[in-house]
Amino acid sequence: MTDAAKLERYARSTICRPVEAVAVLRPANADEVVAAVKTAARYRIPLYPISRGKSWGYGDACPVTEGNVIVDLGRMNRIREVNATLAYAVIEPGVTQGQLSEHLRSRGIALWPDCTGAGPDTSIVGNVLDRGFGHTPYGNRAQFISGMEIVLADGRTLRTGFGHFEKARSSQLFPYGIGPALDGLFVQSSLGIVTALGIWLMPAPEAYSLFICSLKNDEDIASFVEDLRPLRLDGTLRSVIHMGNDLRAISGGMAYPRDQFSNGGALPEDYRRSLRESGGLGAWMIAGGLYGSKSLVAASRREVRRRLARAGRTLQFFDQRKLDALERMSRPLAGVRRVAALRGKLSSLKSLYEMNRGIPSHRFLAGAYWRHRQGLPADLSNADPALDFCGLLWFPPVLPFTGAAVEEFLALARPIFARHGFDFFVTLSSVTERSLGAVMTIAYDQEDAREVAAAQDCANALCESMMDAGFPPYRISPHFLPYLARGSDTYWDVVAEIKQALDPDQIMSPGRYQPLS
Repeated sequence: MTDAAKLERYARSTICRPVEAVAVLRPANADEVVAAVKTAARYRIPLYPISRGKSWGYGDACPVTEGNVIVDLGRMNRIREVNATLAYAVIEPGVTQGQLSEHLRSRGIALWPDCTGAGPDTSIVGNVLDRGFGHTPYGNRAQFISGMEIVLADGRTLRTGFGHFEKARSSQLFPYGIGPALDGLFVQSSLGIVTALGIWLMPAPEAYSLFICSLKNDEDIASFVEDLRPLRLDGTLRSVIHMGNDLRAISGGMAYPRDQFSNGGALPEDYRRSLRESGGLGAWMIAGGLYGSKSLVAASRREVRRRLARAGRTLQFFDQRKLDALERMSRPLAGVRRVAALRGKLSSLKSLYEMNRGIPSHRFLAGAYWRHRQGLPADLSNADPALDFCGLLWFPPVLPFTGAAVEEFLALARPIFARHGFDFFVTLSSVTERSLGAVMTIAYDQEDAREVAAAQDCANALCESMMDAGFPPYRISPHFLPYLARGSDTYWDVVAEIKQALDPDQIMSPGRYQPLS
C-alpha cells in the first residue's frame, strides 16, 4: 500500500512523533515475509515489522526512522496449534488476545491465556516481544514462550530451541534446546521478524478468586508493599499484582473535567479526594488473583486476609457466585440513581475479574482518553487511541520490591508531574517476585502545542531522574532512545556486533532499541 491516506493512518502516534513509512506490506504467511525480506536485502530497503500496530504509548505503528517500509503482520493471524494436554499454543503475530481467548472458550478447551488491559484487538506476539506483562500467574509473558520462528535479514528462517531438529517433539515444551539459547536475542531487538512462537497456557483451575484491596491513605502504599512481597516470594500469590493509584480507577469512568478546570493542569487535591469518596475508591486500589483447587484457594484467601488486612485497608474477595449474586441484587433497582452508579462499578469489577482469567476487555482503554478533548468514546469497543489522537507517553521504571524503594520513587516522580502540570498516573505491578514495574502515564492534549512540549519535557525529566536513581525502564518508546547510550559501552558494543553479524545493511527495524550515536 502506498496510498497517502493509509500511510497517514499508520503514522498517527500517541507519543506525538509521527513517522510516515514509504509503503506498507501486508504478507499473509511466512513465505511472503521471506520474499519481502529477500527483496529488501537486495535493494537495501529498511523494513519495520509490526504485529497489529497497537503499541499505544510506546510508539504505536510508527517506524523509528524515516524511509522504512512497514511490514504489517496483522493478516498472519493463524492459531497453528493448541495442545490441550501439554497446555500450549503456537500462534502467529496477527493473533489477538481476544481471538485466542475466544478460540479456547468456543471449543471448550480448559486453558486460559494471559491478557493485558490493552484490549481484545492487540497482538500477543507483539506484546511478548516488547516484554509486556499481564495479570495471571503467566503474566510475566516472555518467560512463558518456547520455540520461535524468525525470518532473518538475509531471508533465512531460524527456528530456536529444538525447532531446528526436524522430528523434535519438545520444541514448545523446553525453551532452551541444545546449545546457546537464542530466543532472547529477538525480544526488544531489531534482528529479525518473528513469524510464529509457542506460548504456554494456564490450565483452567478448579477455583479462582479475585481480591481487591483499597488503601485509605496515600502514604500507606509502602507498608502494603512490605506486607505483599513475602506473599509473592513464598508462592501464596502467584499472579501479577497491580497496585494503581486513585487516578487509574477514576480515569476508567470519566475524562478530565474541562468544564470545571478550563485552564488545565493537574486536578486539585480536594477535588480528587471528592472523586474518590463519591466513587468509593481508595488512594490506592490493588488487584490480584488466587488460583488452584478449592481447598488451596480457600487457604490462600485465609492467608492473604491474615497478612494483608490492616487498619486503613479494605480487603474483599470475589468469585463468580458472588458477582452473580451482586448482579441479581442490583437488577430490580437499576433505575435508582445510586444503584445505577453501583451497577457501573460492578461492571468494572466484572471486567477486571474476567481479565484476570484471560478474557480481555475494551473497558480499560478508557484511561487513554483522559486529556482527549472529546472525552470518552461512546463505544470503547471501537476505540483506537492512536487513530483518535490521544496523547500518551508511558515510562515504566523497574524498582526493587521494597517499601523503601517505592517511597523513594514516589518522592522523585510526583514533583516532576506537578511541575509540568500533569496528573500523576501510576501502577506498581509485581512483574516478578522481587521487582515492581512502576508504569507511569503522561496523558496530554495532542491539540495543544504547549501541552505537547510540556509532556515531552516531563518525560525527559522523569527519565533523567529515574536513571540517576538507579531505576531504568523495562521498556521504552522511541522518545527515550537517547537515554539508552547511558548503559555500559561493552553491552551496547556486543549488541552492535550481533546486529552487524545478522543484519549488516541495517534492513531490520533500524533504530529500534539501539542507542543513538
